[in-house]
Amino acid sequence: MPNKIANRKAICDVLMDAAKTDRDVVVLCSDSRGSASLAPFFDAYPEQSVEVGIAEQDLVGIAAGLAACGKKAFAASPASFVSTRSYEQAKVDCAYSDTNVTLIGISGGVSYGALGMSHHSAQDLAAMSAIPNMRVYVPSDRFQTAELIRALLKDDKCAYLRVGRNPVEDVYTEDDCPFELNRATWVRGGAEKDVDIAIIACGELVRGAVDAADALAEKGIRASVLDMYCIKPLDAEAVVAAASHAKVVLTAEEAAPQGGLGSQVAQVVGERCPRLLKNLALPDAPVITGTSPEVFAYYGLDAAGIAKSAEELLARA
Repeated sequence: MPNKIANRKAICDVLMDAAKTDRDVVVLCSDSRGSASLAPFFDAYPEQSVEVGIAEQDLVGIAAGLAACGKKAFAASPASFVSTRSYEQAKVDCAYSDTNVTLIGISGGVSYGALGMSHHSAQDLAAMSAIPNMRVYVPSDRFQTAELIRALLKDDKCAYLRVGRNPVEDVYTEDDCPFELNRATWVRGGAEKDVDIAIIACGELVRGAVDAADALAEKGIRASVLDMYCIKPLDAEAVVAAASHAKVVLTAEEAAPQGGLGSQVAQVVGERCPRLLKNLALPDAPVITGTSPEVFAYYGLDAAGIAKSAEELLARA
């Protein structure tokens, strides 16, 4: 059956479980507790919840202040707003001040659909990655999202986490979700398996990359798939392992073509194991209006598009 649980719901479930025994866990929203699926947390733990209203700069500043007092602050707001309107607060109050704040960008990428460019967040991965001391994560499904939140509850560093709005097809299962903080996960192939093409993807495009690899296998094309949920710090060793055992490298991300996963992978590949590389991303232009699947299909970011690009890239090798 198709998954009906969005990644944002997985975040709430883990935070509610943690709050049962840890009063330092606090959740903040900018008039977004419903769209963030965090209303159950606010209802169950009102003394550990802060509703700031539509004021993203205040959201991040207050979260940093609470963290400076020893709290574990998780601040949720639409990715398009928290990564732009409160960029200075993220840079200074969170990263420069080294506070234990996890910024949760909800409805990331193009998942706001018909609301268009004002609500899309194609720039957030590049922008947040450019901030020194800020970690950037884009989990691929609900199970990996839950593992990531559990890991972030255990450390005291700031991070930016982006999730989409709608449920996405599972990549992992509850019983089989290998996870290590800041280490990529092999979904197809492995670190020392020779393949024709290495596909490195993040977020919702990991599922498409897996399906593309399976379709390519039916044509006799061997593809590895690396789930690089950790945009920063990028798992450079996994990138080198993937590229060094492949003829070509293909990256896929729901983001602008500059400064995100593709750019960072290209830096590593270019310096340490040069290979022909192509980055699949959203265009450097206003994105068409449509649902996430429709937008992905239009720009060749779905399974069929990824497989097609893989074949075209191999033809050039």
